[in-house]
Amino acid sequence: MSKTALTFSSLTKDYGRSAVLNAVSFEVAAGDFFGLVGVNGTGKTTLLKCMLDLCAADSGTIEIFGRSHRDHTARQRLSFLPERFNPPYFLTGENFIRHALRLQSVAYDRRQAEHTLGMLDLDLAALKLPVRAYSKGMTQKLGLAACFLSGRELYVFDEPTSGLDPKARAQFKSHLRELKRRSHTLFLTSHALTDVAEICDRVAVMHAGKLCFAGTPRELCQKFGADALEQAFLRCIESSAAHDASNNSLGRAA
Repeated sequence: MSKTALTFSSLTKDYGRSAVLNAVSFEVAAGDFFGLVGVNGTGKTTLLKCMLDLCAADSGTIEIFGRSHRDHTARQRLSFLPERFNPPYFLTGENFIRHALRLQSVAYDRRQAEHTLGMLDLDLAALKLPVRAYSKGMTQKLGLAACFLSGRELYVFDEPTSGLDPKARAQFKSHLRELKRRSHTLFLTSHALTDVAEICDRVAVMHAGKLCFAGTPRELCQKFGADALEQAFLRCIESSAAHDASNNSLGRAA
């Protein structure tokens, strides 16, 4: 079994003249909790789409547990929740979970479903309600529950705490700690850097389509002389922007 869950090697993606991903390379070790952070429009979601084969990279490779991401069997080992999660509005919560698990060849266990919904602080009555009656937070909890019930080795979440109330957020993080003890792997993007600092073993910072840093949260803080991850992140992207500006200036002078 591969000791590396995800490998991104020289990944490049352009939209017209705009480089969204510029030779991005990093690894996520199996059993690690890894956070990918950056400002809006920096390429995080595009990288996830490339990994899931929802869009094609212009160059570079991606491996999932040592196998090409283009091999659909490699993706069977992960469960994904997008940032804008919109389940079919006409299904009840229970029917959605049943359908999601059926697609992954996982048997539906009502008792386990109720336990997972309770862990995320979603009222069990929601199972019988149509999704169109859900709030943003309820919808997010439903998506997280479906992912957790899949029992996959790797969870890939794009802004997983979006819409969660403080209680659900705390219980979500408590469940992640249990998954960590059971050697699951987590790869997430998040704007909530306090959550990233608390949850993640390692973090990668992207800015303007480039990888600026990859290492532990502590190493990021030490490198930029910061006490908190938010401050370190700001200094990291400011340093990257200044470096790019200097290179552009030198290029024009040449």
